[in-house]
Amino acid sequence: MAEDEPLGVAVIIGSTRTGRFGPTAAEWFAARARWHGGVRVDLVDLVDAGLPATLGDPDDDLPAQVRALAPRLAAADAFVVVTPEYNQSFPAPLKTAIDWFYTEWHAKPVGFITYGRESGGVLAAAQLRQVFAELHAVAVPMAVSLPRYWEQFAADGSWPKPSAEANTTVMAMLDQLCWWARALRDARLKHPYTA
Repeated sequence: MAEDEPLGVAVIIGSTRTGRFGPTAAEWFAARARWHGGVRVDLVDLVDAGLPATLGDPDDDLPAQVRALAPRLAAADAFVVVTPEYNQSFPAPLKTAIDWFYTEWHAKPVGFITYGRESGGVLAAAQLRQVFAELHAVAVPMAVSLPRYWEQFAADGSWPKPSAEANTTVMAMLDQLCWWARALRDARLKHPYTA
């Protein structure tokens, strides 16, 4: 693998609710990532993935939906999780999706884009950091928090407003995510990771 090969970033839309904001934030991030450069984005919408809500026994055959998503996650050099905060946590479908996989997360960086009311999703991000640490992933320090995200729509309906702080924060997060993704990709190539 060439050192300058684009980094594969799987952007996971963690909400499956009707009327969700996640796709808007994910598309915005994907556009910023492409502008940042050196990144190949794969949008993973949990609605489209259709993962079963009930986890199977370890000896059971994996459901077709899990087998279909596994290679996309395995091919990623990094992840960005886009999630709302519900009741001071993240949505159940996101936790189920995370739990369907294991080695796919190993030794890869994870960034967070969270949204919600006044907290902007920081409590969801804090819990996700613990979950991903258990899965041997590295949560990057910088995260994008979007408190009262609905106030950042511009008059023409676009999101976010040019003056939104998130436009600056996302670039700092991308810098960290890409640094970690390159470092960990190089390390995995030289020394395959074993948990």
